[in-house]
Amino acid sequence: MLDINRIRNNKEEVKNALLKRLKPEDLDLDGVLVLDDKRKQLLTEVEKLKAERNKNSKTKPTPEVIAQMKEIGERIKKLDTDVANVEEELKTKLSELPNTPADDVIAGGKESNKVIRQFGKKPKFTFVPKDHVELATSLNLIDYERGAKMSGSGFWIYKGDGAILEWALLNYFIAFHRKNKYTFLLAPYLLTEKSAYTSGHLPKFKDDLYWNQDGLCLNATSEMMVGNYHRDEVLAGKDLPLKYFSYSACFRREAGSYRKEERGMVRGHQFNKIEMFQFTKPEDSWKAFDELVKNAEKLVDGLGLHFQSVKLAAEDASAAMAKTIDIEVWIESMGIYKEVSSASNALDYQARRGNIKFRNPETDKNEFVHTLNASGLATSRLIPAILEQFQQKDGSVKVPKVLQKYTGFKVIKQK
Repeated sequence: MLDINRIRNNKEEVKNALLKRLKPEDLDLDGVLVLDDKRKQLLTEVEKLKAERNKNSKTKPTPEVIAQMKEIGERIKKLDTDVANVEEELKTKLSELPNTPADDVIAGGKESNKVIRQFGKKPKFTFVPKDHVELATSLNLIDYERGAKMSGSGFWIYKGDGAILEWALLNYFIAFHRKNKYTFLLAPYLLTEKSAYTSGHLPKFKDDLYWNQDGLCLNATSEMMVGNYHRDEVLAGKDLPLKYFSYSACFRREAGSYRKEERGMVRGHQFNKIEMFQFTKPEDSWKAFDELVKNAEKLVDGLGLHFQSVKLAAEDASAAMAKTIDIEVWIESMGIYKEVSSASNALDYQARRGNIKFRNPETDKNEFVHTLNASGLATSRLIPAILEQFQQKDGSVKVPKVLQKYTGFKVIKQK
């Protein structure tokens, strides 16, 4: 959520930043300020009436005074309701505003994304390569048919060496983050509406989430879980930055988002992911952002895969984020790169929604922290990339060296 005082004091600056990701007809900062003015006016009226009531309470309670006190009380009650209604409307309008993109984030959508780094080289084959669906099926790694039978399209089952490979990836990630002194969290997958609001998924992205009969949603990303860990808390400045990582299965409805080429595991309703998350002081958040990007790049590079890092344009980044760099792995059969990590800085946007502050020892005041997150990593596109980039002529697949101590085998062969 944006700071209303920042909007009031720097309206043109905020407006120009938001126009990087919004159309002019979808942006109404004046309407937000009108509501805030109305809220302040109503609060002033309430305070005046309360002062008058306090003054009258010290006079002799004559029938006239009693009648006047009753009338004032009714007016205060009505104004309190009006204040609550205006504050709720103001909160809704502020909640619908996205974060302001960082200065170096350019306007536009996917077409304006910029490749900033590439790692490794595209594989060259002396044979006709297979796609990951064919490889996963022939090697008996993934059972697509029974996954769909159990849960519908967009679900699959890891089987045998496929399940071992999946778990090896997660073990590789966990060992990496532990070595970097991040604290491991295993949190609930079911979250309240307040948690989804704090992460920025509500109100705009409610339909993208799975909801149960108790009003809880399944987490779409571990970011939703860890980002609420310190909600409504005041952290000690000396303890920052706080660095966490969390494992979870992630659940997304992805309604209407499937494309013909996104077969197999490239896009699904459930996938496994390790998430990095940091709570920092404002002055340290961009340093933390660079750290998260480098961590994600090191993980993919350690697997020996060809991939690239891409700075997203304003419209392609998540609404809650000021800046995002995607780590995209090469999928040979599709001829394109697909995201396996998004590293993002939300600045104080999520912290304001979740009321997460720290005590600044220099000013002796409570200030909002900055929150950052990055996948470290998601697996559902890494396995397709591994299968396709490391396949061999005989239909087998080499296992990345860093995973072999977790799998117990170097090559996946037909059995």
